[in-house]
Parts: sequence; structure tokens; C-alpha cells
Amino acid sequence: MAEEREQTERSEEPTQKRLDEAIRRGDVVKSQEVNTWFIIGAAALNLMIFSGSMGAGLETALRGLIANAHAVAFDGGALTQLVARLGSEIIAAAAIPFLVLMAAAVAGNMIQHRLLWSTEPLRPALSKISPAAGLKRLFSRQALVNFAKGLAKLALVGGIMAALLWPERGRLDALVDTDPGGTLGITRALALSTLGVVVAVLTVIAALDYLWQYRQWYERQKMSLRELKEEFKQTEGDPAIKAKIRQLRQTRARKRMMAQVPKASVVITNPTHFAVALQYERGMNAPVCLAKGADAIALRIRAVAEEARIPIVENPPLARALHATVELDQEIPPEHYKAVAEVISFVMRLSGATRW
Repeated sequence: MAEEREQTERSEEPTQKRLDEAIRRGDVVKSQEVNTWFIIGAAALNLMIFSGSMGAGLETALRGLIANAHAVAFDGGALTQLVARLGSEIIAAAAIPFLVLMAAAVAGNMIQHRLLWSTEPLRPALSKISPAAGLKRLFSRQALVNFAKGLAKLALVGGIMAALLWPERGRLDALVDTDPGGTLGITRALALSTLGVVVAVLTVIAALDYLWQYRQWYERQKMSLRELKEEFKQTEGDPAIKAKIRQLRQTRARKRMMAQVPKASVVITNPTHFAVALQYERGMNAPVCLAKGADAIALRIRAVAEEARIPIVENPPLARALHATVELDQEIPPEHYKAVAEVISFVMRLSGATRW
């Protein structure tokens, strides 16, 4: 019941991370009908292209044995040599068709999903040996669909083959009295026509089955809201923790900024809404912003400046402009040179320093 409830709760679309994890576990889209289509197609290709050469090779290998069967020695050593020679000749004749079938079987899997290695399906699990779980899988919806699909495919393909071969029943009856050479030609032609129609029908079946399997796989990967939140925490981090880290970073940055205020040459204020601490020494290209802030931070900058006896100049327009345009540890923009120069010159005159 809990498993069914969890399945019904999975109503959210799967993320790309969820899909990638399923593929790494070996849970991939796989249609057996696609594999069958490739193998049947490869068999038809073998029959069309290699049947002549393979038949000639097998004929060469077996003709001598059949013609001289009475003279073949069947003692231990001779029998071993005979089996080895026949085996090598048969393998040589059927090697290329066999390789084509193997390539088709591999291609049928690789075209559905990329090549991957996963040990997840090999791990022991009680559900794999549990009789109850086995019965549940045996009578599951997927098993019933596969059974119905197999019956429908068998009926469809069988009906098509019967429709193709029924008009040829007279020729098939006559094959008993036909020369073996002619029999092979007729049989090959009938087999090719039958396989061609079967491959055409299986093309439609394989395409529909792949779409069905993909939909089933995609539905299995759907997530619940809880799983989405957990994945977001794993990938993006816990929002509460991220907010706490951001707060700590802001606090540390503020402390470092306040530690720079005593080095300032002047603090320009709004008078209480904005505060910008500037440093200027001879040889510098332009004044540098050591600290800036608004409201409570501005009041704190002003308090630190008063404790350090840093000159504080109230200039609301300049304070607002500097707060909006200048960054920490950066020189002030050129458009503020004149206004800031007047302020620093005023401060230097008050302190008895040389004009800037």
C-alpha cells in the first residue's frame, strides 16, 4: 500500500539529474521489439546477399563426406580430424552471416541507449527471489500488456505469413517431386518475400513498442514534491543554510569595511541616510572608497569615523551620487573628481595641510 501511495504521489516531471541517475543505474528504455526487428532484418539481409555463397560453402564441405561416407574412417584420431575439418569449413561458410546477426543484435540495443556499464542490476535483492514479488511481477499490468502484445504480434505475423503462403500451397506441394536445385530457388524466393513483409510489419510494431516503453520508463522516473525538494537541496543547497552563509559573509564583509574607516581621509554623509568613506594620499590618481552604506550602516560608519576623529562632511547630493556609483576599494568616477576635490581641499585646509 505504501509503495502504491508513493507511486501515486509521483506527479512531477523528472529532472535531468533524475533521468541521468536512472541511466547510470542501468534503468534505460529498452524495447525487445526493436531488437527483434534488427535480427529479423539481418536474417533477411543474410538470405538475400549471403545465401548463395554460404550454400556453396556448405555444399563443398559436405559433398565429399556424403559421396565417400562408406570410406570414412571412424577410429579415434580420424574422427577427431574429420569433425575439426568439417567444423572449420562450416564456420568459414557461416562466419560473415553470423557476424551480421551479432552486429544487428548489438545495434538493436545501442540505437536505443548509449553503451554503459552498471553493476546495479547484479546486486542481490530480496525482491528478486521473493515468491510474492515474483507473483506480483507475473500478474502485473506490464506483464499482462506484454502477454497481450505477444499474442497480437503472433496473430498478426502468423496471419500475414498464412496469407502470403496460402496462394503458394500448390507450388509447395509440388516441391516433393522437384529437383533439389529448383527447390532451393523456390524456397529462397518464398522466404525472402515472407521476411520482407514480416520486416515491414515489425517496423510498425517496433516503433509503437518503443514509444510505449519510453512512456513507461518516463512515468517510472516521475518525482514527488518531497523528492524534488531533496534534489534541490542536494544540488543547490539548503535555502536556510545558504541564507545563513550569506548572512555570515555579509557580516564579515561589513566588519572588514568598518575596519577600513579609520584609514579614511573624509566621510561624506547625507547626513544620516548615506555615508561614504574616502581615502586620499599624495601620489594617488584619485580618492578610493573604503566604506559605504545606507541607514544603519551609514550611522555605524559615522560613529566609527567620529571615534577615529575622521572629518565628516555633510553633502547630501554628493553622498547619494557616490553611494550609487562607486564600489568598495575602487577609485571614484571621473565625473565626481571636482566635487570630491573641493571637499578634500576643504578638509585639508581645516587641518592645516597643503592644498590638494
